[in-house]
Amino acid sequence: MLPWKRVLRPLTALLLTAAVTVVPAAAARADSAPSWGSPRSSEAESGGGWNNYSCKPSAAHPRPVVLVHGTFGNSVDNWLALAPYLVDRGYCVYSLDYGQLPGVPLFNGLGPIDKSAEQLQVYVDKVLAATGAAKADLVGHSQGGMMPRYYLKFLGGAAKVNALVGIAPDNHGTTLSGLTNLLPYFPGAEDLLKASTPGLADQMAGSAFMTKLNAGGDTVAGVHYTVIATEHDEVVTPYTSGFLTGSDVHNVLLQDLCPVDLSEHVAIGLFDRIAYHEVANALDPAHATATTCASVFS
Repeated sequence: MLPWKRVLRPLTALLLTAAVTVVPAAAARADSAPSWGSPRSSEAESGGGWNNYSCKPSAAHPRPVVLVHGTFGNSVDNWLALAPYLVDRGYCVYSLDYGQLPGVPLFNGLGPIDKSAEQLQVYVDKVLAATGAAKADLVGHSQGGMMPRYYLKFLGGAAKVNALVGIAPDNHGTTLSGLTNLLPYFPGAEDLLKASTPGLADQMAGSAFMTKLNAGGDTVAGVHYTVIATEHDEVVTPYTSGFLTGSDVHNVLLQDLCPVDLSEHVAIGLFDRIAYHEVANALDPAHATATTCASVFS
């Protein structure tokens, strides 16, 4: 294991733990988080040109793009780089907040994932109504690349979605570098996790949610799937658990495109322009160009 990775893994775990611990102290924020399954009345309006409900898709890019943040993310912070990247390329881009816990602002994606998928269902309908498009494309990071599969498979989303692009998604759950294997040694820990942060418990490899999601096959007909993974992922472990199996699936390992790309789970979603180039290719395959290390400058 590389020395930087030895440092990065415990640091990431520490940051995640700190987030869960200190977030309730931020509850003094004026707007309260809605209950599970209820989307926010309005998503954050960004100065980056996305969430513009007057935007009309062009002939070149006829479908709006809905960005789906990851666990602990939100509709703005997760997309400060990718949203403008896509807007600059002529897309109508939107992002939602989902999976809020009551009294916990800013850090989302912690509620039950099936309820989060219902929030996505409502939001996609809102975007399609505003743009007049028949279908949308979805791009998600981490949980945001996996959760939409529930919407596609169980909530009728396949009729309204052309493509799903997952950036480091945990499509078959995660062991968190083996940490989930320790839960049986701590009586009550798993029950506490399920009760307090069900969105985390649902993402554990072998969970009831994961079993239901992947039963009968990974994909549904009519949707184009792309998965972009990194071998340095310290959250989705093993990283290969993000890959999908199906007739219309394109699995991409970032290091096959650029061997020196060291992006891990967070970086690949927040600012990796090599990964973003692959996202653009997936959204417009007819005009795709080769992704290389030089794509960082594209």
